[in-house]
Amino acid sequence: MLEAPQAEKITTAALAARLGVSEAALYRHFASKAQMYEGLIEFIETTLFGLINRIGADEAAGAESVLAMAKVLLAFAEKNRGMCRVLTGEVLVNENPRLQARVNQLLDRIEVSLKQAVRIAAGRGGLAADLDAGAAANLVLAWVQGRWQQFVKSGFARVPTEQLVAQWGLLARAFSASTPGSPGPSSA
Repeated sequence: MLEAPQAEKITTAALAARLGVSEAALYRHFASKAQMYEGLIEFIETTLFGLINRIGADEAAGAESVLAMAKVLLAFAEKNRGMCRVLTGEVLVNENPRLQARVNQLLDRIEVSLKQAVRIAAGRGGLAADLDAGAAANLVLAWVQGRWQQFVKSGFARVPTEQLVAQWGLLARAFSASTPGSPGPSSA
Protein backbone atom coordinates (compact mmCIF):
# COMPACT_ATOMS: atom_id res chain seq x y z
CA MET A 1 0.00 0.00 0.00
CA LEU A 2 2.94 2.32 0.69
CA GLU A 3 4.21 1.74 -2.84
CA ALA A 4 1.01 2.92 -4.54
CA PRO A 5 1.71 6.13 -6.49
CA GLN A 6 -1.57 7.66 -5.33
CA ALA A 7 -1.30 8.44 -1.65
CA GLU A 8 -4.16 6.86 0.22
CA LYS A 9 -4.78 6.85 3.93
CA ILE A 10 -3.54 3.57 5.30
CA THR A 11 -5.86 2.29 7.98
CA THR A 12 -5.63 -0.98 9.82
CA ALA A 13 -8.97 -1.95 8.27
CA ALA A 14 -7.67 -1.29 4.75
CA LEU A 15 -4.41 -3.09 5.52
CA ALA A 16 -6.25 -6.11 6.93
CA ALA A 17 -8.51 -6.22 3.86
CA ARG A 18 -5.51 -6.00 1.52
CA LEU A 19 -3.78 -8.84 3.38
CA GLY A 20 -6.93 -10.91 3.60
CA VAL A 21 -6.85 -11.11 7.40
CA SER A 22 -8.90 -9.58 10.17
CA GLU A 23 -7.88 -6.45 12.04
CA ALA A 24 -7.70 -8.61 15.16
CA ALA A 25 -5.05 -10.73 13.45
CA LEU A 26 -2.96 -7.62 12.84
CA TYR A 27 -3.31 -6.59 16.46
CA ARG A 28 -2.14 -10.02 17.63
CA HIS A 29 1.23 -9.21 16.07
CA PHE A 30 1.37 -5.45 16.64
CA ALA A 31 0.00 -3.47 19.57
CA SER A 32 -0.79 -0.49 17.33
CA LYS A 33 -0.42 0.90 13.83
CA ALA A 34 2.43 3.03 15.18
CA GLN A 35 4.24 -0.18 16.12
CA MET A 36 3.85 -1.38 12.50
CA TYR A 37 5.51 1.80 11.27
CA GLU A 38 8.23 1.47 13.92
CA GLY A 39 9.04 -1.94 12.47
CA LEU A 40 9.44 -0.37 9.02
CA ILE A 41 11.66 2.39 10.44
CA GLU A 42 13.82 -0.24 12.19
CA PHE A 43 14.16 -2.10 8.88
CA ILE A 44 15.21 1.12 7.12
CA GLU A 45 17.69 1.96 9.87
CA THR A 46 19.24 -1.50 9.96
CA THR A 47 19.55 -1.69 6.19
CA LEU A 48 20.93 1.81 5.62
CA PHE A 49 23.42 1.73 8.49
CA GLY A 50 24.62 -1.71 7.50
CA LEU A 51 25.50 -0.29 4.08
CA ILE A 52 26.81 3.05 5.38
CA ASN A 53 29.02 1.35 7.96
CA ARG A 54 30.53 -0.86 5.26
CA ILE A 55 31.34 2.25 3.22
CA GLY A 56 32.79 4.00 6.28
CA ALA A 57 34.96 0.98 7.06
CA ASP A 58 36.77 1.33 3.73
CA GLU A 59 39.79 3.26 5.00
CA ALA A 60 41.15 3.81 1.48
CA ALA A 61 38.10 5.71 0.29
CA GLY A 62 38.17 9.47 0.59
CA ALA A 63 35.69 11.69 -1.19
CA GLU A 64 34.34 8.57 -2.92
CA SER A 65 32.84 7.44 0.38
CA VAL A 66 30.64 10.55 0.57
CA LEU A 67 29.36 9.84 -2.94
CA ALA A 68 28.93 6.14 -2.12
CA MET A 69 26.79 7.02 0.91
CA ALA A 70 24.65 9.38 -1.17
CA LYS A 71 24.24 6.66 -3.82
CA VAL A 72 23.16 4.16 -1.17
CA LEU A 73 20.55 6.56 0.19
CA LEU A 74 19.18 7.32 -3.28
CA ALA A 75 19.25 3.72 -4.53
CA PHE A 76 17.58 2.42 -1.35
CA ALA A 77 14.68 4.83 -1.85
CA GLU A 78 14.45 3.95 -5.53
CA LYS A 79 14.25 0.22 -4.81
CA ASN A 80 11.97 0.63 -1.78
CA ARG A 81 9.32 3.14 -2.83
CA GLY A 82 7.15 2.58 0.22
CA MET A 83 10.11 3.09 2.53
CA CYS A 84 10.85 6.33 0.70
CA ARG A 85 7.40 7.57 1.66
CA VAL A 86 8.26 6.76 5.29
CA LEU A 87 11.62 8.58 5.02
CA THR A 88 9.96 11.70 3.62
CA GLY A 89 7.37 11.55 6.39
CA GLU A 90 4.53 11.67 3.89
CA VAL A 91 2.71 8.66 5.35
CA LEU A 92 3.42 9.74 8.92
CA VAL A 93 1.53 13.05 8.75
CA ASN A 94 -1.53 11.97 10.74
CA GLU A 95 0.20 9.28 12.75
CA ASN A 96 1.80 9.31 16.20
CA PRO A 97 4.32 12.22 16.36
CA ARG A 98 6.97 9.92 17.83
CA LEU A 99 7.23 8.21 14.42
CA GLN A 100 8.34 11.41 12.70
CA ALA A 101 10.70 12.07 15.62
CA ARG A 102 12.19 8.60 15.04
CA VAL A 103 12.69 9.30 11.32
CA ASN A 104 14.26 12.66 12.20
CA GLN A 105 16.64 10.87 14.56
CA LEU A 106 17.54 8.44 11.78
CA LEU A 107 18.25 11.34 9.41
CA ASP A 108 20.38 13.04 12.06
CA ARG A 109 22.47 9.86 12.39
CA ILE A 110 22.88 9.72 8.61
CA GLU A 111 24.07 13.33 8.65
CA VAL A 112 26.62 12.50 11.35
CA SER A 113 27.93 9.63 9.18
CA LEU A 114 28.17 11.95 6.18
CA LYS A 115 29.96 14.57 8.28
CA GLN A 116 32.53 12.00 9.41
CA ALA A 117 33.09 10.89 5.80
CA VAL A 118 33.54 14.53 4.71
CA ARG A 119 36.09 15.13 7.51
CA ILE A 120 38.08 12.06 6.51
CA ALA A 121 37.99 13.04 2.83
CA ALA A 122 39.11 16.61 3.60
CA GLY A 123 41.91 15.27 5.79
CA ARG A 124 43.14 13.12 2.92
CA GLY A 125 43.06 15.98 0.44
CA GLY A 126 40.06 14.69 -1.50
CA LEU A 127 38.05 17.77 -0.56
CA ALA A 128 39.01 21.34 0.31
CA ALA A 129 40.90 21.41 3.62
CA ASP A 130 38.88 24.39 4.84
CA LEU A 131 35.54 22.77 3.98
CA ASP A 132 32.95 23.04 6.76
CA ALA A 133 32.18 19.34 7.23
CA GLY A 134 28.87 20.04 8.96
CA ALA A 135 27.64 22.32 6.21
CA ALA A 136 28.76 19.90 3.49
CA ALA A 137 27.09 16.92 5.18
CA ASN A 138 23.90 18.91 5.65
CA LEU A 139 23.93 19.94 1.99
CA VAL A 140 24.37 16.34 0.82
CA LEU A 141 21.54 15.17 3.06
CA ALA A 142 19.28 18.04 1.92
CA TRP A 143 20.02 17.11 -1.71
CA VAL A 144 19.19 13.44 -1.01
CA GLN A 145 15.97 14.39 0.78
CA GLY A 146 15.02 16.64 -2.12
CA ARG A 147 15.51 13.78 -4.56
CA TRP A 148 13.35 11.57 -2.30
CA GLN A 149 10.62 14.24 -2.23
CA GLN A 150 10.62 14.57 -6.01
CA PHE A 151 10.36 10.78 -6.31
CA VAL A 152 7.36 10.57 -3.98
CA LYS A 153 5.59 13.70 -5.27
CA SER A 154 5.98 12.58 -8.90
CA GLY A 155 4.19 9.31 -8.16
CA PHE A 156 7.56 7.54 -8.37
CA ALA A 157 8.22 8.77 -11.91
CA ARG A 158 11.29 10.95 -11.17
CA VAL A 159 13.75 8.39 -9.87
CA PRO A 160 16.18 9.57 -7.17
CA THR A 161 19.29 8.54 -9.13
CA GLU A 162 18.22 10.60 -12.16
CA GLN A 163 20.98 13.12 -12.97
CA LEU A 164 23.12 11.70 -10.16
CA VAL A 165 26.41 12.07 -12.01
CA ALA A 166 25.77 15.64 -13.17
CA GLN A 167 24.42 16.82 -9.83
CA TRP A 168 27.15 15.15 -7.83
CA GLY A 169 29.70 16.77 -10.15
CA LEU A 170 28.34 20.18 -9.17
CA LEU A 171 28.51 19.35 -5.47
CA ALA A 172 31.98 17.84 -5.75
CA ARG A 173 33.32 20.96 -7.49
CA ALA A 174 31.89 23.11 -4.72
CA PHE A 175 33.40 20.85 -2.05
CA SER A 176 36.83 20.86 -3.65
CA ALA A 177 36.98 24.64 -4.19
CA SER A 178 38.32 26.91 -1.52
CA THR A 179 35.83 29.02 0.37
CA PRO A 180 35.44 32.76 -0.34
CA GLY A 181 38.07 34.77 1.42
CA SER A 182 40.57 31.93 1.67
CA PRO A 183 43.60 31.68 -0.60
CA GLY A 184 42.74 29.93 -3.82
CA PRO A 185 44.99 27.90 -6.08
CA SER A 186 45.48 30.79 -8.50
CA SER A 187 46.38 33.46 -5.92
CA ALA A 188 49.97 34.65 -5.90
